[in-house]
Amino acid sequence: MKTDLRLTDTNAASDSKGRTWGLEGGLFWWLVGGIGAGITPFFVLLVPLNQSFLTSIVVALIPVALCLAYIFGLRQGKPPGYDRDIFERWFTGNGFAPEAQCNRNFRHPLSEEQP
Repeated sequence: MKTDLRLTDTNAASDSKGRTWGLEGGLFWWLVGGIGAGITPFFVLLVPLNQSFLTSIVVALIPVALCLAYIFGLRQGKPPGYDRDIFERWFTGNGFAPEAQCNRNFRHPLSEEQP
């Protein structure tokens, strides 16, 4: 009986960047950064500026909400570079595409009527 096994390296683990708290790859750090960016105004408003607790919480939730919107709207489950493509389209336009012509003449090209 032949018991020689042939082992091959498939590199299957190198395709995944891993998951933390259900977030793909390094998106966990965006969430940590958003929470850190929310803690700073929370304590600045609460301690030195003597604002109410509710006001401090609402202002502190803004960076966290923006980070969550970025993560789940533009990164989680999307192909690589999707967020950059969306921002590029928003700020610079459609890119390399022919200009749309405003031709309101919807007649068939072989029709007998000529303009």
